[in-house]
Amino acid sequence: MRKKIVAGNWKMHKNAEQTEDLLNELIAKMPTETDAQVIVAPTFVNLASAVDHLEFTNIDVAAQNVHQAEAGAFTGEISADMLKSVGVNTVILGHSERRAIFHETDALIANKVDTALEHDMTVIFCFGEELKDRQSKSHFNIVENQLKDGLFHIQAKQWVNVVLAYEPVWAIGTGETASPEQAQEMHEFIRQTVRTAFGIEIADNVSILYGGSVKPDNAKEIFSKPDVDGGLIGGAALKAEDFVAIVNAI
Repeated sequence: MRKKIVAGNWKMHKNAEQTEDLLNELIAKMPTETDAQVIVAPTFVNLASAVDHLEFTNIDVAAQNVHQAEAGAFTGEISADMLKSVGVNTVILGHSERRAIFHETDALIANKVDTALEHDMTVIFCFGEELKDRQSKSHFNIVENQLKDGLFHIQAKQWVNVVLAYEPVWAIGTGETASPEQAQEMHEFIRQTVRTAFGIEIADNVSILYGGSVKPDNAKEIFSKPDVDGGLIGGAALKAEDFVAIVNAI
C-alpha cells in the first residue's frame, strides 16, 4: 500500500531563528497520529539543526537539492554524503524552479537521481508542464518525456526510494487554476505511464504528490482523488497552521 505524504518545501525562506520558531510551532500543532508521512525541507544551512530539533517527532527532513558528484572542486555545492552525514535521507530533485531558473536539464537531473539512489536516499522527483505546454495540449507528452528522460533509467528495485511530485507550473503564480479533476487526470496518466514501463506492482505502490498550490481550503478535495497521494507544499508550508491543516486533510 502506497504512502500518503505531505512535504513542505521551504525554498529560500527562514533564517536559523525563524526555522527554529517554525519547527517549534509544527511540533506543537502537528497531530501525534496521522495517516501521512510529514516532511519539511528547510534551506541547506538549517538542515542539521532541523534534524536535531525533530529527532523525537513524526516529522522528517529533506534537502532541496544535491550535487551529482561525490566530491570535488564545486564551490557552493552539497554532496549526498554531506547530507547523509547530518541525518538527511531524502532529497527533492527536478523542481520546476531548478529547471527554469537554474536551467537543470533532464540529463543532469537523471545524474542527480543516480547519485541520490546510490546513497540509499529517497528521491522526491518533480516534473510538470508549463502554461504554453498546457495551451498547446502537449502537456501529456511533456510529462511523459520528463519522466522517461529523468527517471525511467533506474532499476525496478530502486523504485522503493522514489516519490513522484507532479507540478503543473502553469497553475503556480500565474492566475490560472488547476481543478482537482485536472490533477486526477494527470496523476492517473502518470501512474499508467509508470505501469507501462515498470509493471502494475511498482505503479500501484509509488506515491504521486500534487504540487499545484495546495492550500487548506482545497487540500481535502484534491487529496480525495484516487491517484493523488498527498502534496508537495510551497507557500502554505511556511505557516504552521496552514501546513498542519493540509496534513489533517489527508
